[in-house]
Amino acid sequence: MRIDNRLCRLGNTLASREVEAVLISRPENRYYLSGFDGSAGFLLITATRQILAADFRYLEQAGKQAPGYEVFRTTGDVADWLPGLADDVGISKLGLEADDISFSEYQRLADVLAQHRLEPVPLEGLVEAQRARKDPEEIGLICRAVAISDAAMEYIISAVELGMTENEAAWELEKFLRDQGSQPIPFAVIVASGENAAMPHATPSNRAIRCGEPVVIDIGARVAGYSSDLSRTICLGNPDDVFKKAYVAVARAQAAAIDGICSGMTGKQADTLARDVIERAGYGAAFGHSLGHGLGLAIHEEPYLGPNSGDTLADGMVFTIEPGVYLAGWGGVRIEDTVVLENGRIRVLSQASKTAI
Repeated sequence: MRIDNRLCRLGNTLASREVEAVLISRPENRYYLSGFDGSAGFLLITATRQILAADFRYLEQAGKQAPGYEVFRTTGDVADWLPGLADDVGISKLGLEADDISFSEYQRLADVLAQHRLEPVPLEGLVEAQRARKDPEEIGLICRAVAISDAAMEYIISAVELGMTENEAAWELEKFLRDQGSQPIPFAVIVASGENAAMPHATPSNRAIRCGEPVVIDIGARVAGYSSDLSRTICLGNPDDVFKKAYVAVARAQAAAIDGICSGMTGKQADTLARDVIERAGYGAAFGHSLGHGLGLAIHEEPYLGPNSGDTLADGMVFTIEPGVYLAGWGGVRIEDTVVLENGRIRVLSQASKTAI
């Protein structure tokens, strides 16, 4: 992991905001900046020092995974040990991850820090903006996760049978993902059949899969912390005319986005490429979610591609393109791929079959 480069970029950002130090609490950011993947701990980062604060359970792990950091043993709540550590480091302004700390936690910390003449500075999206553009190593890890989810999708498309329940199919998928080398999967497997497919984030049930209906499958794998995200819609037996029309609209919308998205475009402009196709097909009201989202250490991260997104797309960004159509009482269709922006254009990473009709 290119920790030194990441810390250098973070230091430049802190200097531009006139903040002497930052306390990193979000797990994804902690891992990104240190390599430490324990379930608890904090990073205190200044221009000259990097400290990993963790309790007894993680001291040995911290030393092994983050050799460039000083390891500080914590006891009790963060408000108990942070002021003393900040005094030792010698700072007067401390940035806090406002997107991660609750309002009550912030109030408690602000009161304690004020007693030590430390000024808390809420910071939003400090590390997330860095994480949005992946380096080659990160893209390589995402590609490995994509390969696992591709294999899982091809497996279930060949293995699913009429009468199999959504739960049975979901469990087959989860077992396959783990057997193929995925870490704990980044989100719960979605298998939604028939009218359940009208719910974009349906929970698998004991409903049996029937002939001629849509089945939306949404899965992800994780490798070294980095995730993939993949959706396909299939039909066992002969699809009806509603399925055919909706599927063609979604497939064309995704193709328009893949062909048209380029570096420098906003998330809103990218979303419009696909949304216009679906609206012309008569399904505008049935496409109720955004076109896509960034992914990496988190399954949803910058950039966001949606009707209200001002995020600017740039080379090195990895995100999903996932238009959908959802019709209450009938079902839905979603096609989703993980892609990367390179040399100004989209490269599709997912390779699982899209043949449904």
